[in-house]
Amino acid sequence: MNLQAFLPYRLAVLSEAVSRCVSQVYGERFQLTRDEWRVLAALAESDAMKSTAAALYTTLDKMQVSRACTRLEGRGLIRRDEDPEDRRNKILRLTPEGRDLLDQVVPLVQAREADLLRALDFQERLALEQVLDKLLARARSISQSG
Repeated sequence: MNLQAFLPYRLAVLSEAVSRCVSQVYGERFQLTRDEWRVLAALAESDAMKSTAAALYTTLDKMQVSRACTRLEGRGLIRRDEDPEDRRNKILRLTPEGRDLLDQVVPLVQAREADLLRALDFQERLALEQVLDKLLARARSISQSG
């Protein structure tokens, strides 16, 4: 087996390289970890989110979300309220300070993404989106069927 040619390995290497590249933007200037960034970005898309939903949405495990939330809450960027439906769960919300931070970070992260995508022409970008969607759908289908 050639690990360097194995699709899961190549995707993991690409994911890590892209993640590191983007994390330079929010890490150095805003002192956010990758996990904190993912939680904030997820909350930017909804008014409130259960911590269990945040874990699924961000592909982080329960403990990673909990630790990120503890740090974000300590910085005053999010609020964690008790979930009236399940006392073990928390409802996460951005604070005004969290929203302000995102207003600063998002344009910079989007610029970094655009810079990365400059490696591809328009047709390659479309093809990449289609290929990623197809592979994700297939992987989920295979996983669900056992």
